[in-house]
Amino acid sequence: MTGAIQTAKDNSGDITVKLISSFKELIADGTFVPGCRLPPERELAKRLGVNRSSLRQALKVLQLMGFLRQRVGDGTYLNTDANSAMQEPIEFMILMGDITDEELFDARLIVETELAARAAERATAKDLTVLQQAIKRMEQSRTDEDRLEADLAFHQAIFQASGNRACRIIFAVIHRAILRSMARIVKRSGVGRPLGFHKRIYAAIYGRDSNEAREQMKNHLLDTKSQLHGQLQAKVNLAHVRPIVSRRQLK
Repeated sequence: MTGAIQTAKDNSGDITVKLISSFKELIADGTFVPGCRLPPERELAKRLGVNRSSLRQALKVLQLMGFLRQRVGDGTYLNTDANSAMQEPIEFMILMGDITDEELFDARLIVETELAARAAERATAKDLTVLQQAIKRMEQSRTDEDRLEADLAFHQAIFQASGNRACRIIFAVIHRAILRSMARIVKRSGVGRPLGFHKRIYAAIYGRDSNEAREQMKNHLLDTKSQLHGQLQAKVNLAHVRPIVSRRQLK
């Protein structure tokens, strides 16, 4: 690390927030890089101009957010996986913003169709292999959990093949956020339906047909959204069904 980081010491300020801001500056200027080990706690506290108790609190917050990870007996490291750093904040945003699964599926329709088209233009031989492996995993899945993981792996492989890292990170988290809804769909439909869509999407990507990849992804997501909407409507209808009460119960 080069140079001390200026951190306000006034008691009225939120030291934890200021420390987190300082960490962002350290990452931005290249002092901390993904995968690096942080300096010892005593040295880091001195550099940042705070006591060790305040530093520990900030480090704990950053660890909970997924930016840092502890290695027992080895120290604290800046995470190399941006997905883990994005997951908690985005999930909280979805929960606190009361964003519905239907809205998340709409976001997928807007973006994932284009990512599929770009994957058709940019996919490498390695990307195609990963897509094939995800399809094979779905074919061989024996449990709902295995099928869901294979489904996620297929879509994440498309994000990777599209070459857009921002979308890959953000939509991987969005997929995890709608996992519960996806699980309900899995229980109600066989594997053949999504598998057929995945194979047609793969064929379009393999054939470098971006328009067909876009169209097949659109069809896939619309079908999934339709299944989700059907389940929600069934719940609404069930909620409006009046229970049958016998004369004996009324007495």
